[in-house]
Amino acid sequence: MATDDVAQLADSLAKTGVEDGELSYKGQGRKLDDAQSVEEMVKEIQDFEGLQALRLEGNTVGVEAAQAIAKALETKSALMRCYWSDMFTGRLRSEIPPSLNSLGDALMLAGARLTVLDLSDNAFGPDGVKGIENLLKSSTCYTLQELRLNNCGMGIGGGKILAASLIYNHKKSSAARSPLSLKVFVAGRNRLENDGATALAQAFKLMGSMEEVHMPQNGINHAGVTALAEAMQHNPGLRILNLNDNTFTEKGAMAMAQALKHLRSIQVINFGDCLVRPEGAKAIAVSVSEGLPILKELNLSYGEITEDAALVVAQAVKDKDQLEKLDLNGNCIGEDGCRALKVAMEAMNMSELLGSLSDDEGEPEDDDDEEDEDDDEEEDDDEDDVDEEEVEEEEEEEEEEESTGNKFSTPQSTPRPPEVSSFLSFPSPDKLLKLGPTRALLIEQQVDVSDATKTAEAFLKIASVYKEDNTEVKNAVLDSIDGLLRKAFTSSSFQGYSFVSSLLVLLGLIKSEDKVKPVIVVPGHLQALEHVVRQDYFPKESVAVLEAFMSR
Repeated sequence: MATDDVAQLADSLAKTGVEDGELSYKGQGRKLDDAQSVEEMVKEIQDFEGLQALRLEGNTVGVEAAQAIAKALETKSALMRCYWSDMFTGRLRSEIPPSLNSLGDALMLAGARLTVLDLSDNAFGPDGVKGIENLLKSSTCYTLQELRLNNCGMGIGGGKILAASLIYNHKKSSAARSPLSLKVFVAGRNRLENDGATALAQAFKLMGSMEEVHMPQNGINHAGVTALAEAMQHNPGLRILNLNDNTFTEKGAMAMAQALKHLRSIQVINFGDCLVRPEGAKAIAVSVSEGLPILKELNLSYGEITEDAALVVAQAVKDKDQLEKLDLNGNCIGEDGCRALKVAMEAMNMSELLGSLSDDEGEPEDDDDEEDEDDDEEEDDDEDDVDEEEVEEEEEEEEEEESTGNKFSTPQSTPRPPEVSSFLSFPSPDKLLKLGPTRALLIEQQVDVSDATKTAEAFLKIASVYKEDNTEVKNAVLDSIDGLLRKAFTSSSFQGYSFVSSLLVLLGLIKSEDKVKPVIVVPGHLQALEHVVRQDYFPKESVAVLEAFMSR
């Protein structure tokens, strides 16, 4: 072969990017208006034996040029991958549907079986979706595995057309014993909103084959998020879920947390800028803690998450051996909270996995002024006084009934000990001792240890009657606490990190979004806590978190 021929071939290969059945014109910036402008391209397509992939992205294709390219594709039955993103720059929107129709008709005529269709960054709107509707419904797309339509401005209408096409395809392909099994779906920045997302959720649920779903920046709120969450439960092979920059709120986050319990294959969760808020973050944390064994990345940034919720999330990832990044930036954790979060991650030897916290918004401001809070406290105090008086009156009435009961009853029953509920409502050393030697068991039976907050409240009430100078009371307190917490921490359903978080809130060391009234801290609380952290049932990683706050 002559030197000039070699050079010409090398130049041609460099321009077209021939590689493993792929013909590429990617990023060449060609302005292809008519048949004449694509003569060379058409010939190269026609001459390419076994064409499997065609890259047209980064050029601008007019209607006539698209028709000429389509003609060349009518014999390319081996074509599987169409990378056609960003190829209508500067074109009128009315030009795009006929261009897509021509290309789609050619693929169907050729009998191609597509696995990848990428039309991202083509601002074609709902009409553009109509331009690929027939293609998506045809047998050419029975084998489709990746559908990429990022930044196409489909809107609600386009989302509904797309969903209907996928559902139709699945029905027809299933009848042909080759059901559509789409794996990757990308449709960020499309203004799908709730109705579009809900329509697509029906398609995802029907297919049940999704491995990656990317739908960021679509104006979806909790109704659409809930529909997507329900659909994701039917896709157990899901590995990546990216819903960044939609509006979950607690409702959507709760629904998504429930869905995550069914997704053990998931590796990347991107719920950044989704306003999951503290309770939503805690719900997601529970699902992360209980499952997701191969999780690599968790993004809950910019979600108005507070300090206590952030610590719960951090504790939830402690056993995730494959974790590569935890992103909690841009939340409302506060300066002290950020330090505590770093301490918690260091205690788990995971500090390098925590992303930057440079954009933290600081602790949220209280919604109500101090005067309103004082009024609430006074009302709570009044209610406590009334409740205490009622309990004391009931106890006095019971004692009177027992002492003046039926004189014919023989023998008279001995006075029963105070109920556990009475002790937990208004703790006193005397009431605790009167519960007798089985007090620890009685308290265990009374407290719902599956609820971390209730367990923390019970711990503080028992600890409040601790007396260092009274051995009998001291031992009764510690025995009761050990029995309660040992049962809690050995329960598979108990969330230890939630217990620590609730404890810190009740002690007034961190703020919670909920209006939780801190207890009045007494020496017994701290002395009992000092005992607890030395016990074998108490998680060592939680000790570091407590130390960080106690040292403030």
